[in-house]
Amino acid sequence: MVAMKRLVAVATAVVSAIVIAATGCSTGQGVDLGESSNHLVAAIAGEPDQLDPHKTSAYFSFEVLENVFDTLVEPDANLEMRPALAESWNVSPDQLSWTFHLRPGVTFHDGSPFTADDVVFSYRRIIDEQLANVDKFSAVTDVHAVDPLTVVIRVKAPTPNLLTNIGGFKGMAIVARRNVESGQIATHPVGTGPFAFQSQKSGDSITLTANPSYWGGAPKVPGVTFRFISEPSTALSALQAGEIDWTDSIPTQRVAQLRDDDSLHLAVTASNDYWYLALNQAHQPWDDVRARRAVAYGIDRAAIVAATSYGTAVANQLAIPEGNPWYTEYERYRYDPDTANRLLDEAGVGDVDLDMLVTSEYPETVTAAQVIADNLAPLGITVKIRTVDFATWLDEQNSGNFDMLMMGWLGNIDPDDFYYAQHHTNGTSNAQKFSNAEVDRLLDAGRVETNREAREDIYRRAATIIADQVSYIFLYNPSVIQAWVTNLSGYQARRDGAVRFRTASLTQDETS
Repeated sequence: MVAMKRLVAVATAVVSAIVIAATGCSTGQGVDLGESSNHLVAAIAGEPDQLDPHKTSAYFSFEVLENVFDTLVEPDANLEMRPALAESWNVSPDQLSWTFHLRPGVTFHDGSPFTADDVVFSYRRIIDEQLANVDKFSAVTDVHAVDPLTVVIRVKAPTPNLLTNIGGFKGMAIVARRNVESGQIATHPVGTGPFAFQSQKSGDSITLTANPSYWGGAPKVPGVTFRFISEPSTALSALQAGEIDWTDSIPTQRVAQLRDDDSLHLAVTASNDYWYLALNQAHQPWDDVRARRAVAYGIDRAAIVAATSYGTAVANQLAIPEGNPWYTEYERYRYDPDTANRLLDEAGVGDVDLDMLVTSEYPETVTAAQVIADNLAPLGITVKIRTVDFATWLDEQNSGNFDMLMMGWLGNIDPDDFYYAQHHTNGTSNAQKFSNAEVDRLLDAGRVETNREAREDIYRRAATIIADQVSYIFLYNPSVIQAWVTNLSGYQARRDGAVRFRTASLTQDETS
């Protein structure tokens, strides 16, 4: 997920997860919580832009949709792909045909049966209408139903990350044709997931009710109400006052204090997300790798982590964090102003201005820019921070109108998600104009290599060259930070940020 981001897994899809946050902080009066007072009340930081999983790229939407829709397969807590609507699958000897055997007896929330035709319709919709995640089907040549419980996906080349592509986040959900053709999917989605959409109160909340026929077992709470609280301190106060049961809107400056608070459960979970700097290699002197390395040596990652996350993030020099099975150890760029100065001298770079593009809609970029400006000033690099709204940020990035920018990638699982779009010469999100023939060869090979050990070696080499040549200056991996009441059990914070309440339960007599 953005995928969560899945959000989300191309850069514009990831960063377009920003929607206008709701500013109201009501306590939820007037929201229909169903017949039971034991609804789980969760506070998220903004209102979904819409609820069509194939069209939205907003993280707030996917927080809700994670509980409404299913995919053929889905990541477990370790981000390994497991059965979901498909209970098993097999791959042909030539690796070009994947056969999925669907779970029998599954129904949509409206009572209609789930069949192979729904899978074909969902995937063809994304492909034919060129919807948000069509890139996930770049290797797919055909999708067809063999019988009501069997689907075959054909690919043009071995595709080891196909399972991740079709199940990594709910943007690849299986939808109901009638829900789409009626035009109701964006406002009243019908899925096969553990909870069914019940109602939405604009600017306030969305309420889901439990699906007693869910194939994974009926949820233990009668429903979930997602309240929209944009201010983290307000969400935390509501949690502490017993007005809500769960939130992922936690002020990072309060995390250290909350670790000792026995009145709630705090989870600070390492994520697969990362934040980075990109220097525009179409601009001088940043076309010289020595100048780019000088910046990489000249920034203090520890200071950036402290300023942007109050120490809850982990500094890293590659995209993939430690603890991930695709992690590669790399520690070249310690904070070393002397080395930075030497490299600038070797490159013949004197005093120079650097236009840094950031957006107020991601406040961490503004905060980090101030630290970076202080770091680079003694090197003769004057950082001119340009803070714009997000729509402008996207336009400026896409037009190449920047010297350096900062942004994050969210919701990655497969190593291809971390590197191809960003660093391949023909990558769709290679705004920095990086081009390296060996990286291209390795990233192309990684997309078709089916041997796990060989694939790990490919990405280890590619990641090292990407960092050595400073395609990105990787900064840190943030944490997933969530908190919930002590009488909420059966919930687990996940490193992909997916919010799943299917196994959550609340103690009746302590419910707010």
